[in-house]
Amino acid sequence: MKIRNLCALLLALMLLALAGCGQKEQPTQPENPDVPQEEETVPVRLVCSNGSTTLRFSREENGRWLWADDKTFPLDESYALTLLETVQGIEHLPPVTNSAQLTDYGLDSPTKYVTVTDSQDTSVTYRLGSESDGSVYVYREGAEATVYAVPDLLSQIGRSIYDMMALPELPQLTAENVQSLTVAAGDVSFTLTPAEGDWTADGRDVTDQLADLTAWLGDMHLAACVDWRPSAGAAALCGLDQPGAVLTAEYTHNGVQHSFTLMVGGQRGAGYCVTVSDDDTIYLMSAEALAPLLALAQTGLA
Repeated sequence: MKIRNLCALLLALMLLALAGCGQKEQPTQPENPDVPQEEETVPVRLVCSNGSTTLRFSREENGRWLWADDKTFPLDESYALTLLETVQGIEHLPPVTNSAQLTDYGLDSPTKYVTVTDSQDTSVTYRLGSESDGSVYVYREGAEATVYAVPDLLSQIGRSIYDMMALPELPQLTAENVQSLTVAAGDVSFTLTPAEGDWTADGRDVTDQLADLTAWLGDMHLAACVDWRPSAGAAALCGLDQPGAVLTAEYTHNGVQHSFTLMVGGQRGAGYCVTVSDDDTIYLMSAEALAPLLALAQTGLA
């Protein structure tokens, strides 16, 4: 009897397994198009104020961040992304717990702040107070007064919009791609011409005299923006109405002929004000980098 019962049980289990194998997987029900799907929320606006200057940034449909006050400005969006990353990480920091009074952290009436607004038009504002050991005390407005010490944030909101410009790249000029270089200062000018890797002026070899200049020409860079879309009198204030040197280059790039002009104006801090070709923006180039060009413009070729 026991053997018969055991056989019956085994048979039942086999039949159950076979029935399970024969079942088809139920298809996944498609989403109902009439039911609105929840939209992913992403930051779309970022505002920061250092107490005197307020900068506003907006995220475009292509995902790129721009300066909201003038979206034609060539913003290096890495600055906005770094600020956003810092702010989004604030509440993951360990809170400061040694006092419960906002006034102890300079947060009783703060003027510095950062506001993030997402695609659902929900905004969060963080208020900045006193500094301490490279950090600034911060709390989230409207929430429980939890205070955080946030490193780097104060320096990030202390930049001007010019500090965030994506500076244009300058051509790298060498004896291989240049047809001619003209250096002018006042009423004096002379032309340099490459010949089989060397440089000549009025038919004589001046390669050794131009060693410092040609090294710089092959690695030219702008240091900063001084004035974007300057007013009519800005060029004169920067000494560009009577430039100390003008460099004009005729060169090729990818088989296409180009012309490049660098105009050097007055000194500003550790650099000189310059303009580049047809761009009316006033930039800064380091005095150390410009030294060979200025020396050549002032003394000429011996």
